Parts: sequence; structure tokens; C-alpha cells
Amino acid sequence: MARQSRLILPQQPHYVVQRGNDNQPIFRDDEDRTRFLGWLKEAAKAYRVAVHAWVLMPNHLHLLATPFDEEGLAAMMQKVGRLYVPWFNTKYGRSGTLFGGRFRTAPLDPEQYLLPCMCYLELHPVRSQAVSAPLEHPWSSHAHHAGVRPDSLVTDHARYWALGNTPFQREAAYLALVQQGLSMDELAAIDAAVGKGGVLGSQAFMLDLERKTRRQVLPAKRGRPFKAKPEAA
Repeated sequence: MARQSRLILPQQPHYVVQRGNDNQPIFRDDEDRTRFLGWLKEAAKAYRVAVHAWVLMPNHLHLLATPFDEEGLAAMMQKVGRLYVPWFNTKYGRSGTLFGGRFRTAPLDPEQYLLPCMCYLELHPVRSQAVSAPLEHPWSSHAHHAGVRPDSLVTDHARYWALGNTPFQREAAYLALVQQGLSMDELAAIDAAVGKGGVLGSQAFMLDLERKTRRQVLPAKRGRPFKAKPEAA
């Protein structure tokens, strides 16, 4: 059976995860990370994808991004792969695939999940125990949102801008959200959607997507359908 195409929605934020094949490293040093980010920036501009947040880990990466059209997100990721993988293989004397299949993506309702997903993404190095605070991990968008270092790759989402009228107000409000952390329900919802390539949003949001896309978005009900007892003759 042919696998179902990814659900990618134009002008809708998506949480994206790309892992190394068999969880092998895809970044070994800072030159690798710098090259990847440079090509990502070029591809995002070429295919009109707004990158709102990002983090690079040794064997995977996370992005929060909004494509202008249905094709842009996949085109961006494919373009970066076509440039980065041959360069990486040549540098390290290896061959073959580097990434573990297709990237995973979860469309999300920005009103409910944009800011929680930003926090989730930029706190990922802390959850993985690589660092004790997000600013200690230099390879993410957190320094940009914290007002420490501007990042030309990042296009801030309207939900981030709504945190305050000045950069200082926005940065302070966002840092307060990061300090507060995520609720158990938010963590569970994002973990599930990111892990399985689902949708992040309320039931009403998912129902609306089902009507617009004519695809099943809500989780299927478990078990066999109830069979009524036959009527007595």
C-alpha cells in the first residue's frame, strides 16, 4: 500500500523533525552546523518558507516553519539535503544516505501551540541533558528570541510579536514563558504529534482541517464498530 502523503498546509505553522539514519550523527563539528544553516537560509528564502525557530542536535534537528504554499516545505528540505549530504559525505569519506527517511511534520494551530512549540523546541537541549539552560546551547534560535544575538534565519511569527510592543517586552515575556516551562498536557500533546507526524490543535481545529483537506485528521476510534443484536422473530 502506498504511504499517505504528508499533510502540509500553506501559510500554516509546522513543527518539523529530521533525524540521522539509524540515529547516526548528522553534525560532527561547528563547520557542519554552519554549512547546514547557510544552505537552510538560502533554501528557505528560495522556496518562501518562514523559519520561526530551530535547534540542531548531534543526530537530529527541529524546525518551526510556515510554508507559503504546499510544496515549499518539502522543496526546502530536499534542497538542503541535496547540498549538505554530498558535502558531508565528501568531508568524512563516507557514502550513502545520511538522513533517516522523510522528515516528520506536524501542522499546528498557532493560537494554541505556536509559543508552546517554540518553548518546547528551544528547551530540547535542556530536556536531553546536553545543557542546563537553553542559552548554553549555541546552535538554536533561543539567543535570538532572548535578545542576545540577532539571527537572520529567523522570521518571527505574529504570535511572538504579540508578546509586547517593544523588543525588550517581547524578549522578557518570552523568557518568562521559557522559565515557566510547559504543562504535562502540552508536553504530551507535542511529543505525540511530533513523534507520529500528527496535528497540534483543538478538536474544532482538527475538524476544520478535515473539512478543508478531506483527510482524516482526528485519531481513529479503536475497536470494532458496535453490532446491534438481531431483532427477535
